[in-house]
Amino acid sequence: MGLAPAGRRRRAVPMAEINVTPLVDVMLVLLIIFMVTAPLLVAGVPVDLPAARAAALAQKADKPIAVSLDAAGGVFLGDEAVPQDALTDRLAALHAAQPEARVLVRADRSLAYGRVLEVMGEIASSGFVHVALVSQPQTRK
Repeated sequence: MGLAPAGRRRRAVPMAEINVTPLVDVMLVLLIIFMVTAPLLVAGVPVDLPAARAAALAQKADKPIAVSLDAAGGVFLGDEAVPQDALTDRLAALHAAQPEARVLVRADRSLAYGRVLEVMGEIASSGFVHVALVSQPQTRK
């Protein structure tokens, strides 16, 4: 280790450190945004579900098929609107691909009971045996 001559100054060495504080701040903001928006992405069709005291079903690994009925009586397979006359054919094609799949029926509370049963009859006639109705958990007063 030698000493630098008296007349010369040492050059400033650039810092080789990375400031991670802005990165952490951005990641926390993104985490909060995803936590707020994730529950909104679950159901694509707006349905006013009735409340019930039934316990939640145990979730299986496979993703269930969602059939929704809105307040006007329109039928949706997932997020896609399906005409009434094409519903049985579409469900039969899904049953051929996934014979053990569960079907979750989400119906608006203002619909007539007969309309819900019509759709459930079409689900059963297409071959599905695991059909469940979806409801909101009932809040205690």
